[in-house]
Parts: sequence; C-alpha cells; structure tokens
Amino acid sequence: MEGNMMLLFLVMFPMAGALISYIIGRKSKRIRDSFVQIVCVVVFMAFIFILINYKDYNNTSFAWNNFCGLGLHFTFDGFRIIQGALTSFLWLATILFSKEYLKENRNRNRYYLFTLLTLGATMGVFLSSDLFTLFIFFEMMSFTSFVWVAHDEKKESIRAAETYLAISVLGGLVMLMGIFLLYQRIGTLEISRLLSECANYGDEPILYVIAFCLLFGFGAKAGVFLLHVWMPNAYTYAPAPASALLSGILSKTGIYGIMIISGSIFYRNASWGGVLLTFGVLTMVWGALMALASTNLKRILACSSMSQMGFILIGLGMVGLLGQENTIAARGTILHMVNHSLFKLILFMVAGVIFMNTGKLNLNEIRGYGRNKHILKAIFLSAAFGISGVPLFNGYVSKTLIHESIKEGMKLGVLDGNTLQSVEYLFIISGGLTVAYMSKLFIAVFIEKNSDNHVQCEYDSMKRKYMTKKTAVILSLVAGILPVLGCMTTVVTDKIADMGQGIMNVQVRSEKVEYFNAQNLKGGMVTILIGITIYVGIVRIWMMKSQKNQKSQIKDYVESWPKWINLENYIYRPIFLKILPFIFGVISRALDCLLDEIIVFLRKTVYQDLKFVAEIEEGTKLTLILGSLMNKVVGILNKTLRKKYPIEEDYIHRLAVMHDIFIENNHVIARSLSFGLLLACIGFVTTLLYLLWW
Repeated sequence: MEGNMMLLFLVMFPMAGALISYIIGRKSKRIRDSFVQIVCVVVFMAFIFILINYKDYNNTSFAWNNFCGLGLHFTFDGFRIIQGALTSFLWLATILFSKEYLKENRNRNRYYLFTLLTLGATMGVFLSSDLFTLFIFFEMMSFTSFVWVAHDEKKESIRAAETYLAISVLGGLVMLMGIFLLYQRIGTLEISRLLSECANYGDEPILYVIAFCLLFGFGAKAGVFLLHVWMPNAYTYAPAPASALLSGILSKTGIYGIMIISGSIFYRNASWGGVLLTFGVLTMVWGALMALASTNLKRILACSSMSQMGFILIGLGMVGLLGQENTIAARGTILHMVNHSLFKLILFMVAGVIFMNTGKLNLNEIRGYGRNKHILKAIFLSAAFGISGVPLFNGYVSKTLIHESIKEGMKLGVLDGNTLQSVEYLFIISGGLTVAYMSKLFIAVFIEKNSDNHVQCEYDSMKRKYMTKKTAVILSLVAGILPVLGCMTTVVTDKIADMGQGIMNVQVRSEKVEYFNAQNLKGGMVTILIGITIYVGIVRIWMMKSQKNQKSQIKDYVESWPKWINLENYIYRPIFLKILPFIFGVISRALDCLLDEIIVFLRKTVYQDLKFVAEIEEGTKLTLILGSLMNKVVGILNKTLRKKYPIEEDYIHRLAVMHDIFIENNHVIARSLSFGLLLACIGFVTTLLYLLWW
C-alpha cells in the first residue's frame, strides 16, 4: 500500500463502522444510533478538512497494488472532492432523519448496516482512479442498496427490489464485458490515461461497442430511458431517507461513469454526443410526463428524478457535440448534478415527514396536510423553485448553462438547425412540465383542503409536532442553500464548476455568463408560463375528476398514465421471465432429444451394444470381490463358530444394494442447490485466497 491513506480511510471506515454498528445494535439501539451518526459526522468533517486544504490533497492518490490482481486505486481531484463532500453531507442529513423516520420500523439494525456499507461503496466509486476499482465498488453498492428497497418486506417492495437488483446485475455484467474489451484493446483501465490511449484508435468500431457496454451498465443506475423501469417503484417503496440517497447520490454514480466515457474514451466526439443527446431528450420528456400523470407523492418525485437525469444527459451530449466550445455544457452538467442532489434531499425528506405522520402518499389522501405548516411549506417551496428553474434559485443557473450550450450548438451548426431547435423546444417544454407537476404537489398538499373535513381537522392539529427540531433545522439549512447558490454565482457556484469540470478534461474557464440578463430571464419566465398553462389547462381539467356519489365539490386527482405503457409489466417481465425462457427451453429440449436419438442410432448401428461373457448382474467388480470374500469368511464361520446360528445372508447382493443406495444419494446431493452453492463458495474462497496470497 502506498499513497494518501486518507483515500483508503474514507472508503473503509464506513464499512468497518457498519459491522461495528450492527454488533452494537444487538445490545443497545440508542448507542447504535449515536455511533452511526458519529461515523457519518467523521466522514463529513474529513471532507470539510480536505476542502479547506484543497491544494494539498488535489491530485494525490492511493494504490493497493496486490489486491485481486489488478489492485485498488483511488485519487482526489476537484470533481471527486465535490462529489465526496456532497455525498457525506447527504448521508449525514438522512442518517439524522432516519432515527425519527424509522422509530416504529422493524429491521433498523439491518438498515443501518447496509446504509453504512453503501456509503463506503459509494465513496469507492467516486474516488476510484481506474475502471476496475470503480466496477468493484459499483457492484457492491448495487447489492447493499438493494436492501433499502426491500426494507419493509412487503410484496410490492420485494417485487420492486427484485427488478432493481435484476437490472443492476444485468447492467453490471454488460459493463464488465465492456471493461474486459477495453483492457484487451487499450491495455489500461486507468481513467487518467484513457484520453491519450483512446486518441490513438480514432473512431474504431470496437470503441463504440465498449462505450455502449459501459453506457448500458452506468445508464441502468442513472435511470436512462429503457433502463429506468426499476426507478419509480424502487424510490416509492424504499424508506424516504433511502429514496433521497438513491435519487440524490446513487443515480449520480451512473452519470459519473457516463462522464468518464464522454471525457476520456470519446473526447469531443460529435457522434457520441448525438447518442447521449437522444437518450437525454427521451429520458427528460418521458420522466416529466410520468411525473405529471402520477398521483403518488414519492412516485412523482421518482419520475422527476428520471426527468432531471435527462437534463444532465443533454448537457453531456452537448459536451461532445460542441468540441472545443464545450465548457459551458460541462459546467452546466456538473452544477445540475450538484443541484439535483440538494433538490431531492429536501423533497424526499418532506415526503418522509408527510408519510411519517399520515402513513399515506396518495395526493387525494394527503391533500391539505401542510396548509398551516408554514416551515414545511417554505422548505418545500424552496426546493420546488429550485428544481423548476425559477430565477434566484440554483436550478435556474444550471439549466441556463445547459440551455446556453444548446443555443451555442445552433449557432455553430453542430447539427442541422431543425434538430437542435426541436431539442430546445423540448427542453423548455420539459422545464414547463417540471413547473406543472411541482405546482400540482404544492397546491394539493399545502393549499387545498382535504375532501374529508374530519381528516383535515386531524392534519391541522399536527401544527407543531409533525417533525423534530433536528429535522426542521436540517431541512431549513439545505433549503437556505438553494437561493445562495442561485444568487451568489460568482462567489460560490462558478467556483464549484471550476473545480468539477476537469473530470471531462475541460480545463479552460468559460467566458462569464450573464445569468440574469434579459434574454436568460425571459427564457426562465417562458418556462414558468408554460408550466402554469399546463397545470391549469391539463392537470386541473383532464387529470382531476369528480367521483360518483361524492358530496364534496372537490375533484380528485386521477392516475392518468396509461396502464398499457408499462415497460416492466408488458415488455421486460414477459420477455425475460416468460417468452425467452420458453423459447430457449424448447430449443434445449429439442437439442437434448436430438442428441439422445443420435446416440441410440449409433449404438444400434456403428457402436452396437455387446454383452460381455462375464457381465456383472449387480454392483461393481469391487462389491463382487469384497462380497465373495465375505461369503467365504461367513461359510467358514458357519461351519465352526456359528453352527447353531448360521449366517444365511448373501454379501455380494448386500454390498451391491448398499453401493446403489450410495450412488443414488450422491446424485441427489449433487443435483441440489445447496451442493451447487457449496461448490461455488469453495471455488470463490479458493480463488480469493489465491489472488490475495500471490
């Protein structure tokens, strides 16, 4: 081991803390809760120290060269430090909230164990300096975070967790294939060397195969269109603090991987930029439409996360398309990643507060919950303004940069004018859809009254005791950060972009952007007006209906997303769980029968069965020899010591029967799942010991 030990500490300390917390939790839940919080505080304070001493830590690295052959390698740079600090902050905030949120839940010890394991794995992903290290911790993160989704062990949660794990494993396998191909072709997995090494291969087709394999793996975690099917249900059924981390941090690990492809393997590649732009537009629009049509609070936020990933992918696409002029696009992408993490921390924690007090998430049932809860209302409104791109809030800054990059592309003619013009229109409309579904949430929860007066009275009586002071302070602090990032662009926001843009090999500082000039403010206002129009003209008219026999004049929100547009239920599960297993089963049975017929034919013709003269009727030669010897011994005993009570058993037959029973038992064991798992574990442990020793 050599290098900066702080890197290894930030990865391994939370994992060690996870095991210790589990042991403590078996004895004392109170001490365990405090210990978990201390672990998160230590990691967060470590990153604060690193930020303060940024110059001393920037570009330092750590290597464990003999680990698993290729070794583990970590490094610090501007982007990794920003993302690590943001990750540690979100983890600390959600851990502090988890104590309140999970106070009535089962399996809290398990939850904290896997939460800290996931923290260590996530740090491993962001701090990795090569793709092998990244892959190890990326897969570890998928398996540990899977437990979040299945936490309450209900049927719906288990199903959502299965889908999440299946897509994560499939994505990981495809990603691993891409890593193997990259190493075979380029000869290195070190991220800092990929740019120079891949430049020698130009636009070779093999690089596109590698890039699409990596995109599949990373895109599955980021919720890219067609790989997003796990996201709505996983975010909905996971505990609210875990949903905040899934949306705010874990989805960014996928974006981080796509950044590596765009900034190193396909640096300034217009073709690759066009691919990402296409997926970005589809993800952005599809997620926004799903969010607008949903009536479950957490599902709306989940679909919103998918849509915001689309905005980020558009920024990454423009990084490739703009070539040397891609600085604005890169900065907008970095900032929207940071901003989205803060949005979703607030929004999912507010959803957690509501669910914690009502046990419900349907808009019709929680309607009116926040009418007289002014602190919660202000907190939610800050995040809603931020994610909607309202001027003076942080989302406006990052969306303005991405929008400016689209306009820059139109000016430079990187694609035909109509294509980028269409992308700009969809970008603005999707921003309007964001305003519309956030307005839908805010008005339903904080403005309207519940259709049941008795329920509304219960909600109003929760005015003071609906969340602890600790939770209120955390949410207020984060909500206050959003306008600071939106207003103090030169002092804070631009410096974050300066530190982070190097991950995409963008070193040049862009020209100063006038965020609040008339043209950019006009664009923001157009987006808001489109959102208001969609809300009034579509949500209030088409997506709300009066129910039969309803005495109240208040209309209910209805689930407007068509049930047949469900990729998981109508495409993925039927194809991968029914159609493909049936087809391959038929093919396998046909080949098996064909092989049997060929063998029978050969035995009856070319290789005819021959009956041996001395063919053994039962058992084996060994049982025959041993049985014969035993029969002779018994014969001698019967004539001497056992004349009165002779032994009349045939030991040749007895040993043959015992042999047959032994063979049958071995077949049963060998065919069992337990035996297979035992052999797999023995093989895995043997391989691991070999790698660690040699």
